Amino acid sequence: MSVVSLPASSALAQPPGRTTSMLLSTLQVARRALLRYFRNPQMVVLGTVQGAMFLLIFRYVFGGAVNVSGTSYVDFLIPGFVMTSVLFSGMGASTAVAEDLQQGFVDRLRSLPVPRACFLTGRAAGDTVWNLWGLAVVSAVGFAVGFRPHGGTGNELAAFGLCVVFGFAFEWLFIVLGLLAGTPQAAQGMALLVFPFTFVSSAYVPVKTMPGWMQAFAQNQPITFMSDAVRALALGHPATAELGHPAGFYVTWALVWAAGAVVLFAPLALARYSRS
Repeated sequence: MSVVSLPASSALAQPPGRTTSMLLSTLQVARRALLRYFRNPQMVVLGTVQGAMFLLIFRYVFGGAVNVSGTSYVDFLIPGFVMTSVLFSGMGASTAVAEDLQQGFVDRLRSLPVPRACFLTGRAAGDTVWNLWGLAVVSAVGFAVGFRPHGGTGNELAAFGLCVVFGFAFEWLFIVLGLLAGTPQAAQGMALLVFPFTFVSSAYVPVKTMPGWMQAFAQNQPITFMSDAVRALALGHPATAELGHPAGFYVTWALVWAAGAVVLFAPLALARYSRS
Protein backbone atom coordinates (compact mmCIF):
# COMPACT_ATOMS: atom_id res chain seq x y z
CA MET A 1 0.00 0.00 0.00
CA SER A 2 1.42 3.32 -0.99
CA VAL A 3 1.70 6.00 1.64
CA VAL A 4 0.50 9.48 0.72
CA SER A 5 2.57 12.13 2.36
CA LEU A 6 0.68 15.07 3.80
CA PRO A 7 1.97 18.62 3.57
CA ALA A 8 3.33 20.21 6.68
CA SER A 9 0.91 22.24 8.77
CA SER A 10 2.76 25.43 7.91
CA ALA A 11 2.15 24.78 4.24
CA LEU A 12 -1.58 24.26 4.85
CA ALA A 13 -1.78 27.55 6.70
CA GLN A 14 0.15 29.47 4.09
CA PRO A 15 -2.10 31.89 2.16
CA PRO A 16 -2.17 31.66 -1.62
CA GLY A 17 0.07 33.92 -3.68
CA ARG A 18 -1.37 37.40 -4.17
CA THR A 19 -1.54 37.62 -7.93
CA THR A 20 -4.64 39.74 -8.61
CA SER A 21 -3.81 43.34 -9.48
CA MET A 22 -4.55 46.13 -7.04
CA LEU A 23 -6.70 47.97 -9.58
CA LEU A 24 -8.91 44.98 -10.39
CA SER A 25 -9.29 44.06 -6.72
CA THR A 26 -10.21 47.63 -5.82
CA LEU A 27 -12.82 47.77 -8.58
CA GLN A 28 -14.39 44.51 -7.42
CA VAL A 29 -14.64 45.66 -3.80
CA ALA A 30 -16.05 49.01 -4.97
CA ARG A 31 -18.59 47.20 -7.14
CA ARG A 32 -19.68 45.10 -4.17
CA ALA A 33 -20.11 48.22 -2.03
CA LEU A 34 -22.29 49.87 -4.67
CA LEU A 35 -24.39 46.74 -5.19
CA ARG A 36 -25.09 46.59 -1.46
CA TYR A 37 -26.56 50.08 -1.67
CA PHE A 38 -28.68 49.41 -4.74
CA ARG A 39 -29.94 46.09 -3.41
CA ASN A 40 -31.26 47.85 -0.31
CA PRO A 41 -33.83 50.32 -1.68
CA GLN A 42 -34.60 51.56 1.82
CA MET A 43 -31.04 52.89 2.08
CA VAL A 44 -31.41 54.76 -1.20
CA VAL A 45 -34.78 56.22 -0.24
CA LEU A 46 -33.74 57.09 3.32
CA GLY A 47 -30.55 58.80 2.19
CA THR A 48 -32.41 60.80 -0.45
CA VAL A 49 -35.29 61.85 1.81
CA GLN A 50 -32.99 62.67 4.73
CA GLY A 51 -30.81 65.03 2.70
CA ALA A 52 -33.81 66.78 1.16
CA MET A 53 -35.55 67.08 4.53
CA PHE A 54 -32.60 68.71 6.27
CA LEU A 55 -32.14 71.11 3.38
CA LEU A 56 -35.77 72.17 3.53
CA ILE A 57 -35.49 72.72 7.29
CA PHE A 58 -32.45 74.96 6.93
CA ARG A 59 -33.97 76.81 3.98
CA TYR A 60 -37.40 77.58 5.44
CA VAL A 61 -36.97 77.35 9.24
CA PHE A 62 -33.63 79.10 9.66
CA GLY A 63 -33.69 81.12 6.43
CA GLY A 64 -35.83 83.89 7.84
CA ALA A 65 -33.64 84.33 10.93
CA VAL A 66 -30.21 84.51 9.28
CA ASN A 67 -29.14 87.71 7.54
CA VAL A 68 -26.31 87.44 5.02
CA SER A 69 -24.92 90.63 3.55
CA GLY A 70 -24.32 90.73 -0.18
CA THR A 71 -26.49 87.74 -1.12
CA SER A 72 -29.65 85.87 -0.18
CA TYR A 73 -29.54 83.20 2.48
CA VAL A 74 -30.55 80.46 0.07
CA ASP A 75 -27.60 81.28 -2.19
CA PHE A 76 -25.30 81.33 0.84
CA LEU A 77 -26.69 78.10 2.27
CA ILE A 78 -26.81 75.72 -0.68
CA PRO A 79 -23.05 75.57 -1.48
CA GLY A 80 -22.22 74.86 2.17
CA PHE A 81 -25.01 72.34 2.52
CA VAL A 82 -24.03 70.51 -0.67
CA MET A 83 -20.46 70.29 0.61
CA THR A 84 -21.45 68.93 4.02
CA SER A 85 -23.84 66.43 2.44
CA VAL A 86 -20.80 64.27 1.63
CA LEU A 87 -20.23 63.99 5.37
CA PHE A 88 -23.75 62.72 5.95
CA SER A 89 -23.33 60.20 3.12
CA GLY A 90 -19.90 59.19 4.40
CA MET A 91 -21.21 58.37 7.86
CA GLY A 92 -22.73 55.21 6.40
CA ALA A 93 -19.24 54.03 5.48
CA SER A 94 -18.32 53.63 9.14
CA THR A 95 -21.27 51.34 9.72
CA ALA A 96 -20.60 49.38 6.53
CA VAL A 97 -16.93 48.81 7.43
CA ALA A 98 -17.87 47.61 10.91
CA GLU A 99 -20.46 45.25 9.39
CA ASP A 100 -17.89 43.79 6.98
CA LEU A 101 -15.57 43.10 9.89
CA GLN A 102 -18.29 41.63 12.08
CA GLN A 103 -19.85 39.45 9.37
CA GLY A 104 -16.58 37.92 8.23
CA PHE A 105 -16.24 39.52 4.81
CA VAL A 106 -12.79 40.83 5.63
CA ASP A 107 -11.66 37.37 6.78
CA ARG A 108 -12.90 35.83 3.54
CA LEU A 109 -11.20 38.55 1.53
CA ARG A 110 -7.90 37.88 3.24
CA SER A 111 -8.03 34.24 2.17
CA LEU A 112 -8.13 35.26 -1.49
CA PRO A 113 -5.13 36.09 -3.71
CA VAL A 114 -5.72 39.84 -3.60
CA PRO A 115 -3.72 42.75 -2.19
CA ARG A 116 -4.64 43.29 1.43
CA ALA A 117 -5.25 47.02 1.06
CA CYS A 118 -7.86 46.54 -1.68
CA PHE A 119 -10.63 46.41 0.93
CA LEU A 120 -9.81 49.96 2.01
CA THR A 121 -9.26 51.43 -1.44
CA GLY A 122 -12.33 49.66 -2.83
CA ARG A 123 -14.47 50.88 0.02
CA ALA A 124 -13.28 54.47 -0.43
CA ALA A 125 -13.80 54.34 -4.20
CA GLY A 126 -17.26 52.77 -4.01
CA ASP A 127 -18.55 55.19 -1.40
CA THR A 128 -17.15 58.14 -3.33
CA VAL A 129 -19.12 57.05 -6.39
CA TRP A 130 -22.19 56.64 -4.18
CA ASN A 131 -21.71 60.20 -2.96
CA LEU A 132 -22.43 61.40 -6.49
CA TRP A 133 -26.06 60.36 -6.07
CA GLY A 134 -26.44 62.32 -2.84
CA LEU A 135 -24.71 65.36 -4.33
CA ALA A 136 -26.97 65.29 -7.37
CA VAL A 137 -30.14 65.03 -5.27
CA VAL A 138 -29.18 67.81 -2.86
CA SER A 139 -28.12 70.06 -5.73
CA ALA A 140 -31.43 69.47 -7.51
CA VAL A 141 -33.40 70.28 -4.35
CA GLY A 142 -31.28 73.39 -3.89
CA PHE A 143 -32.26 74.64 -7.33
CA ALA A 144 -35.90 73.80 -6.57
CA VAL A 145 -35.92 75.98 -3.43
CA GLY A 146 -34.45 79.01 -5.18
CA PHE A 147 -30.66 78.65 -5.40
CA ARG A 148 -29.16 80.34 -8.46
CA PRO A 149 -25.39 80.18 -9.08
CA HIS A 150 -23.56 83.12 -10.64
CA GLY A 151 -20.04 81.79 -11.12
CA GLY A 152 -20.34 80.43 -14.65
CA THR A 153 -20.72 76.86 -15.87
CA GLY A 154 -17.01 76.01 -15.59
CA ASN A 155 -16.77 77.21 -11.99
CA GLU A 156 -20.00 75.47 -11.07
CA LEU A 157 -18.71 72.15 -12.39
CA ALA A 158 -15.44 72.75 -10.54
CA ALA A 159 -17.42 73.34 -7.33
CA PHE A 160 -19.24 70.04 -7.81
CA GLY A 161 -15.92 68.30 -8.46
CA LEU A 162 -14.49 69.76 -5.26
CA CYS A 163 -17.36 68.23 -3.30
CA VAL A 164 -16.47 64.82 -4.77
CA VAL A 165 -12.83 65.33 -3.74
CA PHE A 166 -13.87 66.32 -0.23
CA GLY A 167 -16.09 63.26 0.02
CA PHE A 168 -13.17 61.02 -0.91
CA ALA A 169 -10.94 62.71 1.66
CA PHE A 170 -13.42 62.39 4.52
CA GLU A 171 -14.15 58.81 3.49
CA TRP A 172 -10.83 57.76 5.02
CA LEU A 173 -11.81 59.28 8.36
CA PHE A 174 -15.05 57.29 8.40
CA ILE A 175 -13.21 54.10 7.42
CA VAL A 176 -10.89 54.58 10.40
CA LEU A 177 -13.88 55.08 12.70
CA GLY A 178 -15.51 51.92 11.36
CA LEU A 179 -12.33 49.92 11.96
CA LEU A 180 -12.01 51.27 15.49
CA ALA A 181 -15.65 50.84 16.48
CA GLY A 182 -15.94 47.06 16.30
CA THR A 183 -19.74 47.01 15.94
CA PRO A 184 -22.08 48.80 13.51
CA GLN A 185 -23.92 50.46 16.39
CA ALA A 186 -20.73 51.91 17.85
CA ALA A 187 -19.56 52.97 14.40
CA GLN A 188 -22.75 54.92 13.83
CA GLY A 189 -22.35 56.71 17.14
CA MET A 190 -18.70 57.55 16.50
CA ALA A 191 -19.49 58.89 13.02
CA LEU A 192 -22.08 61.25 14.49
CA LEU A 193 -19.28 62.98 16.43
CA VAL A 194 -18.30 64.66 13.16
CA PHE A 195 -21.73 66.25 12.83
CA PRO A 196 -21.23 69.18 15.29
CA PHE A 197 -18.20 70.40 13.33
CA THR A 198 -20.47 71.26 10.41
CA PHE A 199 -22.28 73.80 12.60
CA VAL A 200 -19.11 75.40 13.94
CA SER A 201 -18.12 76.44 10.43
CA SER A 202 -19.28 78.72 7.63
CA ALA A 203 -21.36 75.95 6.05
CA TYR A 204 -24.74 77.23 7.28
CA VAL A 205 -24.15 80.68 8.79
CA PRO A 206 -21.47 83.36 8.43
CA VAL A 207 -18.63 82.92 10.90
CA LYS A 208 -18.86 86.57 11.98
CA THR A 209 -22.27 85.87 13.57
CA MET A 210 -20.66 83.49 16.10
CA PRO A 211 -19.22 84.47 19.49
CA GLY A 212 -15.70 85.86 19.31
CA TRP A 213 -14.09 82.92 21.12
CA MET A 214 -15.65 80.51 18.61
CA GLN A 215 -14.76 82.45 15.48
CA ALA A 216 -11.05 81.62 15.64
CA PHE A 217 -11.75 77.90 15.47
CA ALA A 218 -14.61 78.16 12.98
CA GLN A 219 -12.61 80.35 10.61
CA ASN A 220 -9.64 77.98 10.44
CA GLN A 221 -11.14 74.53 10.34
CA PRO A 222 -11.31 72.48 7.11
CA ILE A 223 -15.09 72.50 6.68
CA THR A 224 -15.04 76.30 6.55
CA PHE A 225 -12.37 76.42 3.86
CA MET A 226 -14.18 73.74 1.86
CA SER A 227 -17.55 75.45 2.15
CA ASP A 228 -16.09 78.82 1.19
CA ALA A 229 -14.26 77.28 -1.78
CA VAL A 230 -17.49 75.80 -3.14
CA ARG A 231 -19.34 79.03 -2.37
CA ALA A 232 -16.74 81.24 -4.08
CA LEU A 233 -16.80 79.10 -7.24
CA ALA A 234 -20.58 78.75 -7.40
CA LEU A 235 -21.51 82.38 -6.62
CA GLY A 236 -18.59 84.21 -8.20
CA HIS A 237 -17.87 87.85 -7.38
CA PRO A 238 -20.65 88.45 -4.80
CA ALA A 239 -19.22 85.67 -2.64
CA THR A 240 -15.54 86.55 -3.06
CA ALA A 241 -16.27 90.22 -2.29
CA GLU A 242 -17.95 89.20 0.97
CA LEU A 243 -15.36 86.54 1.86
CA GLY A 244 -12.42 88.86 1.28
CA HIS A 245 -10.24 86.60 -0.90
CA PRO A 246 -10.44 85.31 -4.49
CA ALA A 247 -11.77 81.82 -5.14
CA GLY A 248 -8.27 80.44 -5.75
CA PHE A 249 -7.30 81.20 -2.15
CA TYR A 250 -10.08 79.07 -0.71
CA VAL A 251 -9.73 76.31 -3.32
CA THR A 252 -6.02 75.99 -2.56
CA TRP A 253 -6.51 75.74 1.18
CA ALA A 254 -9.44 73.38 0.77
CA LEU A 255 -7.35 71.04 -1.38
CA VAL A 256 -4.51 71.22 1.16
CA TRP A 257 -6.91 70.16 3.91
CA ALA A 258 -8.31 67.37 1.73
CA ALA A 259 -4.84 66.06 0.90
CA GLY A 260 -3.88 66.29 4.56
CA ALA A 261 -6.91 64.20 5.53
CA VAL A 262 -5.94 61.46 3.08
CA VAL A 263 -2.27 61.54 4.16
CA LEU A 264 -3.28 61.29 7.82
CA PHE A 265 -6.18 58.86 7.80
CA ALA A 266 -5.27 56.48 4.95
CA PRO A 267 -2.13 55.19 6.74
CA LEU A 268 -4.09 55.01 10.01
CA ALA A 269 -6.76 52.95 8.27
CA LEU A 270 -4.16 50.60 6.79
CA ALA A 271 -2.40 50.19 10.13
CA ARG A 272 -5.64 49.47 11.98
CA TYR A 273 -6.82 47.13 9.24
CA SER A 274 -3.56 45.17 9.42
CA ARG A 275 -4.05 44.63 13.16
CA SER A 276 -7.78 43.88 13.06
